[in-house]
Amino acid sequence: MGPAALLRGMLAGAMLLLAACAAPPPPQLEEVSRLASAIRGLGPEVDPEEAQRAATMAYRHTHDLALEYQITDPPIVHNTKVNMGLKPRGLCWHWARDMEDRLKAEDFQTLDLHRAVANSDNAFRLEHSTAIISARGDAYDEGIVLDPWRKGGRLTWAGVREDASYDWQPRDEVVARKLERKHGQIVTLTDDQRLLVGGVEYAAQ
Repeated sequence: MGPAALLRGMLAGAMLLLAACAAPPPPQLEEVSRLASAIRGLGPEVDPEEAQRAATMAYRHTHDLALEYQITDPPIVHNTKVNMGLKPRGLCWHWARDMEDRLKAEDFQTLDLHRAVANSDNAFRLEHSTAIISARGDAYDEGIVLDPWRKGGRLTWAGVREDASYDWQPRDEVVARKLERKHGQIVTLTDDQRLLVGGVEYAAQ
């Protein structure tokens, strides 16, 4: 390899290293527009203004959280750093809860927020959590996955039923099964989605 080729290789490696250590970029207008269109398509009753606001906030909050969580690595590496105390937050359930809380603060009248979990009973895959947005009154699996964790602070979204990467289940049903195994007693999931362990309400993360 000649000096010029070696230099080009070194520069390419340096650029890759810098890219790997950079925070995720801010969202692009066309990305937000595509998500807004998909949210509008959840049903005729969805308010177009709410769909646009939800899409804008989902992308904006993903970027804000990436900066807050100090994302500079792929998800699994970042998870390890969080678990070692080297980074403040950024596990998948952090993303899911913070996304759900931010979107709920918008007080949508034609949209609902849900939480779901995948791989909870799969010993060979990492358990994963996400927030989901649906038309008001629809089930979680009729909605759209809003997953900032999957690509390290770059929002991934897809219809729940079309998401080929994960088999999503309602978060509270997964938590109920885990609590039953842990405590050896029946856990009740009420109609208003409260978890009762021995008659005492359990607040899921």
